Amino acid sequence: MAEPQTAAPPVASHRVTDSLVHKQKLIESALDAYTQFPSECPQVLRDAVRYSLLVPGKRLRPMLVMLAAEACGGSVEHAVPAACAAEMVHTYSLILDELPWMDDDDTRRGRPTTHKKYGDAVAILAGDALLALAFEVLARDVQPAEIAAGCCATLAAACGATALVGGQCDDVRAGISSGSKEMLESIHNRKTGALFLASLRLGALVAGATPEQHSALQEFGSHLGLAFQITDDLLDHDEDRRGTGGKRKGDRGKLTFPNLIGVDQSRRDVEQLVASSLEALEGFGPQARSLRALARFVSDRL
Repeated sequence: MAEPQTAAPPVASHRVTDSLVHKQKLIESALDAYTQFPSECPQVLRDAVRYSLLVPGKRLRPMLVMLAAEACGGSVEHAVPAACAAEMVHTYSLILDELPWMDDDDTRRGRPTTHKKYGDAVAILAGDALLALAFEVLARDVQPAEIAAGCCATLAAACGATALVGGQCDDVRAGISSGSKEMLESIHNRKTGALFLASLRLGALVAGATPEQHSALQEFGSHLGLAFQITDDLLDHDEDRRGTGGKRKGDRGKLTFPNLIGVDQSRRDVEQLVASSLEALEGFGPQARSLRALARFVSDRL
């Protein structure tokens, strides 16, 4: 079986780069191992899960788990199960987002989306399987049991009716004409921001973080999650303008930051949000250097 491909992580220095590459390899290896289902799993479902989960990408959310654990003085190896659970939930959300009744996307990262390759029904079931697997991994592989319980509660809250799923619901119903910046920020604070914050909290929980560290990471994640979403909107807007996108059909006519407040203001907002996220990390020492590099990567994408 071929090894899963590893996408290049954000870079800041040779030491930071080497550290991020090592962490990404840990994530990729664990995701591959977690989806080696026994024979009771239908082959088409196994294939669809692995197709969706193992596509090369930034692995930003699992990286946040591991970097938060590292910043709080914990072991990145102990954070691997929680990191994988965060990526499984993220992939589940992408499968839903791509469906015809959501964003109606044909491709992602240059490949057919899961529902285009396997059909709507199998795609939805693959998402269901990933959601269940995320909590199985947390409950079984995070130790001790009380930390596992806290991780399960954290991730469940982030993907529930008041967070990820609620944000998806409002996203489906929102249009440019009826939208506002406050509504848009509310949608993305739940769709993107909630899982960013949960990823950081998972890492902090595994590392046994102090209340002060939890609070600082909460502030860091609230700024970074919104900055990341605005950046995504800007990149999609630029692809559509140049006619090179073709994959984000659902974003046309949808409520996005460039459509609502303009490109220039969106860029200024990203710069301010990233600066605020870095300020939140001032209380951490050199153990947070990779987390700082990841924050800078968000604005460097533009």
